[in-house]
Amino acid sequence: MTTTYDVRIWAIEVYEGKRTQTYWVCWKVAGERQKEPFKTVALAESFRSDLIAASRKGEAFEVETGLPVSMRRKNASMSWYELACSFADMKWPHVAATTRRTHAEALTALTVLMLTGTRGRPDGKLLRYALGRWAFNTARRTGQDVPERVRLALDWVKRNSRNVSSLSRPDVLRPVLDGLTVRLDGKPAAPSVISRRRKIFNTALEYGVEKRLLSANPLPDLKWKPPKIVTTIDKRSVANPVQARTLLEGVREQGRIGPRMVAFYACLYYAAMRPEEAVRLAKSNLHLPKEGWGEFILDGADPYAGSEWTDSGKNRDSRQLKQRARGETRTAPCPPELTAIINAHIELFGYGPNGRLFIGERNKEDLPKGTINRVWRDARRAVLVPEVATSPLAATPYDLRHAAVSTWLNEGVPATQVAEWAGQSVEVLLRIYAKCLDGGVADLRRRVERALGHG
Repeated sequence: MTTTYDVRIWAIEVYEGKRTQTYWVCWKVAGERQKEPFKTVALAESFRSDLIAASRKGEAFEVETGLPVSMRRKNASMSWYELACSFADMKWPHVAATTRRTHAEALTALTVLMLTGTRGRPDGKLLRYALGRWAFNTARRTGQDVPERVRLALDWVKRNSRNVSSLSRPDVLRPVLDGLTVRLDGKPAAPSVISRRRKIFNTALEYGVEKRLLSANPLPDLKWKPPKIVTTIDKRSVANPVQARTLLEGVREQGRIGPRMVAFYACLYYAAMRPEEAVRLAKSNLHLPKEGWGEFILDGADPYAGSEWTDSGKNRDSRQLKQRARGETRTAPCPPELTAIINAHIELFGYGPNGRLFIGERNKEDLPKGTINRVWRDARRAVLVPEVATSPLAATPYDLRHAAVSTWLNEGVPATQVAEWAGQSVEVLLRIYAKCLDGGVADLRRRVERALGHG
């Protein structure tokens, strides 16, 4: 630890933001300018007074952090890695299994960017595995014997992780944010991924403030602009009714598993279900006549998370419906065509354990995520010409849900009704599907042609 007595402390600077003021304590240590933000003038004056008192006592200041040795011990004794583990542990009992995994992925990316040493650094793949699958998985880190190679990698991380207090410096914070915008292969990361990880970073920093490791969250005051996020659906991914039916027939031709999967994908297309909602369907959710319109009473979802992230040890996590309280239900429509498909499925395959409608050919308790994706890929390749198969058209099973909602809206079903069936707010619905609405473009073009004398 390099220290110095070359210290100069300046007056408090006030930054006038659009909504709030930020008070910056500024000082110089060994010729290096230091700045610390505070939300109130009282906090800033208290911090500045502590710096002045330490300087007058003849106390040494640490060059790296700019803090007196005594203040560093008090305010920056925790490394970023320790804070990230504590943050993951704090969130673990209160969030879904998929969110636990998302937190781990974001914290892994952030922690790699907060490492300083190179000597003895573990291989990148091992480093990310140790962090993402062990360090930030509370159950595995605290409840299992950690493999030796993982333990050694994490020991290295503990020794080479920056202190939390260093994030109050723009020269440390900015490279971390910039690093989130790049994938491992050097290409730009998806804007949605950057945004998600930045939000988790911000929450972790707020947690650092709560634990008094930071005087204030430095993220809002840093002039850093994240990339714009695309929130609308790509029109090219939306299948029309003919294409959707063709793809469903393609699924039927996929060996022994194909006929068993048709009704599952049909629920996504005809009832606009999310895959995790369709997976959960059981006999108690069905209100179907022999023919004609029926209904599904949806009471939850089983999103795939992976067995290491769920409390049950199963690959899927039993959750409430998205954006709804536990125990709340939603009614989804079952058009006559889907009613016929579901009834045929039940006649051929019956129900699985606990009345489950969809189960795997071998896995009798669940419909594996790998099977869902594999059968869909094979069906696309089988029925689409190569040029279309490489396009975004119905690239994933979830695109069938998008096709259903887009079809309903374009056929004039009121947005309020579509939102209720699909389980979304009207605002979100119109924002996501804005580009998929026809809007009568063909009729408008004919009007223009007539105005130009060509009609």
